[in-house]
Amino acid sequence: MKVLTLIALFVFCTFVNCKAQRLISDAQDTIKLELTQKDIKNPSKAMILSAILPGAGQIYNGKPWKVPIIYTGFAANIYFIEYNNRRYELFLDALAIYDQNPTSTDRPFPGLNREGLVRNIDYWRRNRDLNYFLFVGIYALNIVDAFVDAHLSAFDVTDDLSFKFEPNFEMLAAGGTVTGLSLKIKF
Repeated sequence: MKVLTLIALFVFCTFVNCKAQRLISDAQDTIKLELTQKDIKNPSKAMILSAILPGAGQIYNGKPWKVPIIYTGFAANIYFIEYNNRRYELFLDALAIYDQNPTSTDRPFPGLNREGLVRNIDYWRRNRDLNYFLFVGIYALNIVDAFVDAHLSAFDVTDDLSFKFEPNFEMLAAGGTVTGLSLKIKF
């Protein structure tokens, strides 16, 4: 008797749910979004524009607010390249002075011996060289951003999320059954 009641309840919930879904879907106003060819951006064109002139691909994609971020990254990176190079050259000159007269007291860094000067030279040269790689990374990120943004220009980002409850009937591996409701999200 319990099995028959559960089957009747399952069939009833399925029928009510389907009927309710039809009523809800018929009652809702639908918004139709049509993308014209003008709205869809060409990823190759955006990539080439950004490769030629950093930020041009972002402007082509309709995101001009990204351009100051790109050029701020370039400017900060150039500043750090120049700063690290100045420090590198300062310690390189100090090493040259030290090698000419190691016992002089009027050296630029009297507290450092030759090994300390060489360590500083290596440190500032390594920082400068890493900033060159970072510069290339910012340039590449600019190109990748334009390419991906153009690809996603046709992506539907509407707020149309729908939830629906459906009855659920599953057979377990151990031989039992589970009856319940499932929540399905459509996006």
